[in-house]
Amino acid sequence: MKVLVVGANGRVGSLLVDKLVENGHFVYAGTRRDNLTSNTSNVRYVHIDLLASPDEIAENMYDAEAIFFVAGSRGKDLLKIDLNGAVNVMRAAESKKIKRFIMLSSVFSLEPDKWDQAFLKDLTNYNIAKHFADHWLINNTELDYTILQPGALKEEPGFGNIDVNIDHPGENAIENVVDTLVQSLQDPNTIGKVITMSDGKTPIADALRNL
Repeated sequence: MKVLVVGANGRVGSLLVDKLVENGHFVYAGTRRDNLTSNTSNVRYVHIDLLASPDEIAENMYDAEAIFFVAGSRGKDLLKIDLNGAVNVMRAAESKKIKRFIMLSSVFSLEPDKWDQAFLKDLTNYNIAKHFADHWLINNTELDYTILQPGALKEEPGFGNIDVNIDHPGENAIENVVDTLVQSLQDPNTIGKVITMSDGKTPIADALRNL
């Protein structure tokens, strides 16, 4: 498929681009930076500014057939980037008639009663932004969405095993998160699902197949 990754130069996004190419996809790597070039013909960097209007964003989606939203402000501009930027991309996708939309969110973003658990206490403002972005995707669009909600990300090797529909937040190797995002694109069983996850015991493909 031709896939747009919004947030392509971030910790998750850069690895996601590589993994999608490994799986045979062509990637439009969306970033605000204009000076990036790729060493492979399967990646094209495109200008995606989350502060721009949906119409402006749509212009650089080209012929993408699916979108990954993995961008974030790292807590610096939660309302404009993590919330409204995400909504702008959703609106742009609908205007381009791109149906498939995979959102990287935060564990329990849609369950405020759980925000007092462990490390989530320090992420309240982030979870509020993701809460309303996720709600918009579910209730205000007709996109074929998957919302993936991992807990804390760690820069360690992933071993391909996860738990889903968890009750308590857990750590997530970025590689496992990325592999789960890629598998979500390939597995129609994930459409219309909100998937909480952590590193665990079940191979990723099996975990998603058995949702």
